[in-house]
This record gives sequence, C-alpha cells and structure tokens, in this order.
Amino acid sequence: MKRKIELKNVKGTYDYLPNEQRIRNFINETLKEIFEKYGYQPLETPIICYYDLLAGKYDESNDLLNEIYKLTDQGKRKLGLRYDLTVPFAKCITITKDLRLPFKRYEIGKVFRDGPVKTGRDREFIQCDVDVVGIQGQMIEAELISLFIEGYNKLGIDVIVKYNSRNLMSGLIIEQGISSDLVSNVITIIDKLDKIKEEELLKEFNNLNINNEKANNLLNIFKLDLNQLNEKYQNTNNELIKKGLSELNELESYIKEYKDNIKFVATLARGQEYYTGNVFEVYSKNNELSCSLGGGGRYDNMITDFIGDGNKYPAVGISFGLSTIYEILKNKEQFKNRSLIDIYIIPMNTKKESLFLANKLRNLGYKVDIEMNDKKLKKSFEYANRENIPYVIVLGEDEIKNNYFNIKNMETGVQIKVEDIKTLELF
Repeated sequence: MKRKIELKNVKGTYDYLPNEQRIRNFINETLKEIFEKYGYQPLETPIICYYDLLAGKYDESNDLLNEIYKLTDQGKRKLGLRYDLTVPFAKCITITKDLRLPFKRYEIGKVFRDGPVKTGRDREFIQCDVDVVGIQGQMIEAELISLFIEGYNKLGIDVIVKYNSRNLMSGLIIEQGISSDLVSNVITIIDKLDKIKEEELLKEFNNLNINNEKANNLLNIFKLDLNQLNEKYQNTNNELIKKGLSELNELESYIKEYKDNIKFVATLARGQEYYTGNVFEVYSKNNELSCSLGGGGRYDNMITDFIGDGNKYPAVGISFGLSTIYEILKNKEQFKNRSLIDIYIIPMNTKKESLFLANKLRNLGYKVDIEMNDKKLKKSFEYANRENIPYVIVLGEDEIKNNYFNIKNMETGVQIKVEDIKTLELF
C-alpha cells in the first residue's frame, strides 16, 4: 500500500518560478560583477559542516545555535547545515596551505536557519558575501561600505549603511560598573533599544541583576551621537572606549563622501559574537522593508584562533541578503510583465526550417522559442500574448520558398519583412 505524501514546501522554503528566479539571477549577476570589480575572487564552501565547527565557542543556550539544522551521517558524526558563509570561509582559510594574504573572496550560496519566518527572513536563503583576510585597519572597511552602497545602487535600491564598534559598546557597558561577564548579554539587550519599549528593556536588565539606575545610565549613554561620545570620553582611561572611538573616527575619515548614505548608531551590535570591531547593517532609505538588507563587520579572532600559530589573521566581511533584496525588486516596474523570450516562431509545416531559423537568430544574440505541439495559429498567438513575448514569426512554406520571413511586434501589431537576417535589429 502506497503512503500518501503531502506535497508542500517546508515552511520558509520556496519554489521560485521563472519570472521570480529571473529577478534572483539578476541580483546574483549584478553583485558578482560588482564583487569582481573590487578585486574579489570566487570561492565555494560546503553546505554540510561538522557541528562543532558551526557551534564554535557558543554555549547551547545561544539563540543562533538553536537555529542550526542539526543532522548525523551514517557514521553517527554530528553535522549541521551552515547558517552563514563566514564560518566555512574561516575554516577554508585555516586548512588551505600556502594561501597568499591578503585574500579577498566572494561567495554566493545557500544557508539555513531554523528560526521564525517573516517577510525577508526565510529558513533556506542565499547569502552574497565578500570577505577579506590579512588586512588591518579601517581603510578596507571603508572600501566595503563603498561596495555596499554601489552594489545596492546598481540594484536600484537607495540605502543607509549603519555602523558602530563592538569595542565601544563593550567599553561603555564596563564603564557603568557592569561585570565583563555580562557584557555579551547587555549588548544583546542594548541592540533592542529601537525595537522594544524601554520598560521592557529595564525588565531584561533587572533579570541580569542590573538595577534601574545603571540601566537608565546605559540607555542614556547609548543615545549619544559620535561627536557627543568623543567629547564625553576624550580623556577616558577605558581602553575599549579609546579603541572603539579610534576605529570609528578613522572609518569616518574615509567615508565622508558617503554622508547621505551612512549613519552612526551606538546601539548597533549585530547578532554574532565573533565580531571584534566595527559592524555594519544596511537598511532601505525609503523603508521598502523594515528589516536589514545586509550586514557584516570585523572578526579578527576567528581565523586567528582556528590557526593558532601565534600570528594574527585580521578579517572583515559583509553580506548582501538576496531574499530581502528580492522582496523589494519584485515590485519594481522593470521586472513586471517581461518575458525571457525575445522571439517566438510558429512553424506552418516548416518545423525543420523553423529550427534552422531559430538557431540563426540565437547566434545573433536573441532568445528564441519555437511552438512544437502543432497548435492552431490562434492558440499560438494567445500563448505569445499571455507570456508577453514581444515578437512572433509565422514561418510558412511561401516564406521558405521566397527566402524571407515576417516578424510581428506584438505590442504595436506592426510587421516587418526580413529578407536578410543579418539586418534584423530589434533592440
């Protein structure tokens, strides 16, 4: 007896039909062109990883670890599906001998997170990443911000790149007399400042045994802009604050030309604890989506700790979120009602000749499809209209005999007689 199978997608995963996938391909191709323009080289890493590699230094209560898809192989080894492209990249750098540094790579591939599903946040999604290992300082970070802005502009999205320093955040928290053991937990709460009410934040602070006075001091400090923080802590002895402000001030000196597309946000933390310096998140300037469209930051310790040879391997990277970009672009006029096919050929007892003509047109750079099911002429034209194919050729025996064909513009109804195919210019 056959089992009844329920045919549906896992929540947070999707089938992308041709018109949808065309947009996604456009995103990938556009970003690939930008990445290579900036000197980044292609790399591909495995989707399946050892679980311990993905888990890193996190404890089992960490939210990110709860989102890892866990599995085992036939050898009972603990494995997982990668949740981002950064950790596999760090592994690749570690195990690849004689790799010359600095090394700049890009990777476009699927990642998986077993988390809540909402617009722009799926369980199976594609990340488009660039990473650099072997360069210290903020000059490379400024280049990545430039890449962010140019990449999104090329996709037709006006963005704001928000930035901050994890070192500054840690220093400001410790400055308020809070134990360094609680810094990571406090950063997680601070990161919610623009997302939930302050009363709720105070409750979360209280759960860490941080009283309301310290909590309110923290909230007030994290509302200051960069100029105010520089003035307030110009004579500080707190090394983390010094380092954080130095990182941010140097970065600002490189990115002044992008003043309309950048914004310092003291509460920005990014979720991953492996970030060690400046972090970035990208948002739509026009609020087309409320969630971030991309992000990244510096993670100097990950590869350094993996290799463990006493040398330092500074690294920084950013990621473009294809799913969120897709959600914006799918509503753009340029992607609506456009066919992937330029010319549709309808044979009238001329199948061999139609195939020959199609190949000649393809060699000229046109995308060509042929009607192959002997549909009636009316049905074939209805199909062309339904699929928004801009041009149709009806190829009959008379056309073959007299060595010409007519091509019809489906929008205007105008027909052009073509006797020399090399003279055909449609676009």
